[in-house]
Amino acid sequence: MIPKFSRGFLFISILLFPFLLIANDGYDLWLNYRKIENKALLDKYNGAFNDYYIKGNSETLKAAENELKLAFSGLLGTEPKLLNSIENGCIVLATKNESVLKGHISAKDYDKLGNEGFIIKSVKINNRNCTLISANTDIGVLYGVFHFIKLIQTQQIADKLTITEVPRLDIRALNHWDNLDGSIERGYAGNSLWKWDELPNTIDKRYIDYARANASIGINATVLNNVNSNPKILTKDYLEKVKALADVFRPYGLKVYLSVSFTSPIKLGGLPTADPLNPQVIDWWEAKAKEIYTLIPDFGGFLVKANSEGQPGPQDYGRTHADGANMLAQALESYKGVVMWRAFVYNSDPEEDRVLQAYNSFKPLDSQFKDNVLVQIKNGPIDFQPREPFSPLFGAMPNTSLMMEFQITQEYLGFSNHLVFLSTLYEETLDSDTYAKGKGSTVSNVIEGKYSTKKLTGMAGVSNIGNSRNWCGHPFAQSNWYSLGRLAWNSETSSESIAEDWIRMTFSNNKDFIEPVKKMMLESRETTVDYMTPLGLNHIMAYNTHRGPGPWVDTAAQPNWKSTYYHRADSIGIGFDRTTGGSNAVSQYFPPVRDRFNSLETCPENLLLWFHHVSWKHKMKSGNTLWDEMCLHYYNGVDKVREMQSSWNKLKSFIDEERFIKVKQLLEEQEVEAVIWRNSCVLYFQTFSKMPIPEELEKPEKSLSYYIGLKLE
Repeated sequence: MIPKFSRGFLFISILLFPFLLIANDGYDLWLNYRKIENKALLDKYNGAFNDYYIKGNSETLKAAENELKLAFSGLLGTEPKLLNSIENGCIVLATKNESVLKGHISAKDYDKLGNEGFIIKSVKINNRNCTLISANTDIGVLYGVFHFIKLIQTQQIADKLTITEVPRLDIRALNHWDNLDGSIERGYAGNSLWKWDELPNTIDKRYIDYARANASIGINATVLNNVNSNPKILTKDYLEKVKALADVFRPYGLKVYLSVSFTSPIKLGGLPTADPLNPQVIDWWEAKAKEIYTLIPDFGGFLVKANSEGQPGPQDYGRTHADGANMLAQALESYKGVVMWRAFVYNSDPEEDRVLQAYNSFKPLDSQFKDNVLVQIKNGPIDFQPREPFSPLFGAMPNTSLMMEFQITQEYLGFSNHLVFLSTLYEETLDSDTYAKGKGSTVSNVIEGKYSTKKLTGMAGVSNIGNSRNWCGHPFAQSNWYSLGRLAWNSETSSESIAEDWIRMTFSNNKDFIEPVKKMMLESRETTVDYMTPLGLNHIMAYNTHRGPGPWVDTAAQPNWKSTYYHRADSIGIGFDRTTGGSNAVSQYFPPVRDRFNSLETCPENLLLWFHHVSWKHKMKSGNTLWDEMCLHYYNGVDKVREMQSSWNKLKSFIDEERFIKVKQLLEEQEVEAVIWRNSCVLYFQTFSKMPIPEELEKPEKSLSYYIGLKLE
């Protein structure tokens, strides 16, 4: 239950101080309920939606009612009136079987909705126009209310509505890499939202707004802490704090999950072992699960990083990943909890291609995981690079529930300093054809369980949220949180429509603003790939920090952390040979994909150097040599950033000064860093190619030694 003082403060303060709705610091995210400027639309909406009727008084329905009042007070300038019965022009919020819905929505329609879907429908009740927002459950009604508000915000509402929405995936999660000391691993927007020292007694207003934002895009799961987990999160004191957050989030359909350390029975329980087959270890986890569910009856479950990058796991005891996952799953099973077991594993063997290792570790375990286990797989086989091929594990484990893991935080993409709209990356991965069951077996179909004997489904995004006033650091970074939710709900949603909705909700409905900003967003990821890692290059960032270029990095704690391991530049050419004549990583894909990647002629050029070691003089499809093509990509990336700057500078009159200046400054910083990336990489790789930079391109102002010594802070 949300503390009443918090709910009341939130709503009353916004009504009394309407300037909070139009604050220009980005705090309101896409729930920026500024008044509609189009008078004709304003009059129309006020005429149609000036009152409402709600059946039920659960905390979730109260949240839906409050959101409707909040949105309409901002968008329409008047608070809608609560009716005691159906009257002209009202909005009806109700679940299945309420008498007001009879004859308007069929039982078959409800059968399609499941627990989270909703229907929005224009109907006549007693010869009066009404808009029904209905579902099987209260949370479905809340999702429907947010969808309805979005239609008004984006000015895309039709006169007659017939909308049915059902999420494609069961678990739609944010993975927070937040530490108990308030820091965030790979976080670039301040410190953690979770004020552990104040919990459980003090409930920060941001927790409520966080839950609202997630509910508005259908995110229903939050993992509160870092996958490199501190066992202390499972102590009694911290579980009481977790309970306080779960109570705040519950009305918004947001379940709490925890990342757990595999050695918790040793660190907390004093046991001599964490062997998953040891009876004492099994008993310890079962007792811990009982303790958690006594406090939090709807606790979601555990996320586990094990035997990866030094984290302990079942392999330390000669057991498999399935043994470890199943032991935890057994402890959660009676409570309907789940285990999300990460497939991000690799060793330090310099002789084995790191790309091979997750597949080789998990493919043999197909069919060995319990029904309440999801294997959580990163979108690509390495680590959240600006571009990777899809992981070959998608489609390769038909007897296991698989879950997508995307990055929202921009660890390898310029942090929160660079404008990079990641929806296009997500979409590219989801649309990739695995050929698991022939042509059309896309990654999205795989994670939706269409080819699996197991039925749990999910998608997670590694969060980019911190306690910065605008949540994500860069104003445009909010769009990546938004995109993750939209695509987890429906993976067929286009990046173009996501971008347009987000722009309209966050900034403006003016077409003269929308079109140039949408173009910037849709091109931004490819722009970043161009000035960082074109043509399939990858993992050439500065060591450890991953901020800025480091193609020269040849010293690291283990071989496959070195940039030179990945690009393999020499006097002949550049790229990692993963063909059947090289590491044979191509053979982890189904034959049509394998054959396409294996051939120098058919391999997509944007992945060429991922799969092939290519001569500097190789002729590309453009007619350029590989060297010239690489240079042109690096220079094009910088040019595109400059185009973004030019476009943004023309838009000052459309938005508030605070956000305009913030984005302007960040684009200036991005241009500087893009030039550093370009010059660093071109000069470094030139030491191998011995070929000139094409004459028409501006020459780097500094020497290679200057860039090697430069550290981006």
